[in-house]
Amino acid sequence: MAEKIDFELISPERLLVSQAVEMVVVPGSEGDFGALPRHAPMITAVRPGVIEVYDASVLRDRIFVAGGFAEVSEKRITVLAEEAVMVGDLTAAMVEQRAKKAKEALEEAPNEVARAAARQSLAIAEAMRAALPKSATH
Repeated sequence: MAEKIDFELISPERLLVSQAVEMVVVPGSEGDFGALPRHAPMITAVRPGVIEVYDASVLRDRIFVAGGFAEVSEKRITVLAEEAVMVGDLTAAMVEQRAKKAKEALEEAPNEVARAAARQSLAIAEAMRAALPKSATH
């Protein structure tokens, strides 16, 4: 049996995932990284993108995260996500509505702080669009 790493994904609302897996690939701020058992300890920011969870050498789950932080140790990876949704639950309509709201917020932003928040929302919508299952984009 392959060695496992404990994976926890936590959103502001709840604990979404808590399981032992073979590997987790995370969209880190400096690029994607794979967390395996005995990984060097680190803490990093997570950019909007898809977490891929592997077990028994098979991709088991794809989860979109809007950003957050990841802490990796030799035995555990914990991702604290601003928002998380199973990729299979994403729809093109959901993504387009989110992008539309972000564009409207950007156009109506009264100051630079509001513009920065709207640009971040738009970046999340674009990352979500890229994560859509191919069947959802047609």
